Amino acid sequence: MSNAKPNELIIRGVTSNGKTFRPSDWAERLAGILSTFDEDNRLGYSPCVRPTTFDGIRCVIVSKRLKQLDERAYNFVLGFGRENDLIIEDGDAQPVPSPIRNS
Repeated sequence: MSNAKPNELIIRGVTSNGKTFRPSDWAERLAGILSTFDEDNRLGYSPCVRPTTFDGIRCVIVSKRLKQLDERAYNFVLGFGRENDLIIEDGDAQPVPSPIRNS
C-alpha cells in the first residue's frame, strides 16, 4: 500500500530486491540539497522535497510541483532514486516516467 498522496511521489529507502538502502541518512542528505537556512540559521527542508519515515523505512516525499518550479531538480531527485534502484511510488497511481537526460 502506498503512502503517497495525490500530486506526490515517495522514494522509499528500499531497493527493488528488498535491501535497505545505505547510508541510513540518505533521505536527509537528498532533501538537504534543496534546503535553505532561515534568518535564525536553522535548516529548513523545501516543501517540495522532504525526508520522512514510513513503516520504519526512510523515505523522501517529492511534490510533483517541483517539476514545474525546477525541472532539473525534479529530474535529479528522481534520477537518484532510479540510479540506486529505489522503489518510487506515485500518489496518482501513474507509472513514474524516467527523468529526461540531457547529454
